[in-house]
Amino acid sequence: MKKVTQRKLKILIVGAGDVARRLVAMDSPVAMSHRAQWFGLARGAATANELRTAGILPIMGDLDQRASLKRAGAMARAANAVLHLAPPPGEGFDDPRMRRWLAATAFKGTNRGENKSKLRPRRLRNVYVSTTGVYGDCGGERINETRRTRPANARAKRRVAAELRLRQAQHQRFTILRVPGIYSAERLPVERLRAGTAALSAVDDVFTNHIHADDLARAVWLAAFRGRPNRVLNIVDDAELKMGDYFDQVADATALPRPLRMPRAELARSVSPMLYSFMSESRRIDNTRMKRELRLQLRYATPAHFLRLMKPAAALQRSLL
Repeated sequence: MKKVTQRKLKILIVGAGDVARRLVAMDSPVAMSHRAQWFGLARGAATANELRTAGILPIMGDLDQRASLKRAGAMARAANAVLHLAPPPGEGFDDPRMRRWLAATAFKGTNRGENKSKLRPRRLRNVYVSTTGVYGDCGGERINETRRTRPANARAKRRVAAELRLRQAQHQRFTILRVPGIYSAERLPVERLRAGTAALSAVDDVFTNHIHADDLARAVWLAAFRGRPNRVLNIVDDAELKMGDYFDQVADATALPRPLRMPRAELARSVSPMLYSFMSESRRIDNTRMKRELRLQLRYATPAHFLRLMKPAAALQRSLL
């Protein structure tokens, strides 16, 4: 009897950082990532070597150089899904990287004499990882994906610009994942705690939202094949934490001192404007759509759940902030 060989899915990752590499390394029946052949955009030789080590075939290209994306664009058009985890540039209010990428992946039309009906482009499956920062300050309200975006800082405005470009793109099927603070053993605010950076007093504190990097990786995979076309999904865990309480939980788990609490006016004078901006937005984000449509079962329902399982010595130096 002839053995049937299952063809592997071709998945292109744009921005193959920590979350993408967790996805590639997963051996989960839910993710079924072993069925995929992974490709990743690499802007240089060092990145290419890192991708190969992670089991990802590098495709050379730089989102800041339009001419370098020709091969990657062709790969995207041939892929079963494109997972876009690359951030916008660090300045401005637009995302020219997304503009260049969409131009590189656009269908080019047909040559004279070709049968256009046979060459009609299929709609690419795209997953774009955005940020819940696009909602701005919601005053602690519980919100879902129907909330209008009101970005208050340049970082969030760049994400809104990228989302808008995706919505306007032709021949692109996309799912946008709006993601809050990502954490893991390597992504805890350890340095912040060691530096003694203060937190807001309880009366002034804001709600904050989180997702573990492993749960985000699984959500990205599921969105590629269960996500509805032109759909936004909030990818957050079940916690409703005040920011200072989160820092306290991390401090207790890592045997570090809890941060000093300060009133808002006093804290504004003691931290950088960027950090203060981050600590000035309060929202509680609903994840019902994520659970219903992606059928994602969270491995870590809350940061406290993860911290109970983690040994304090596992916390590394890397900070969320």
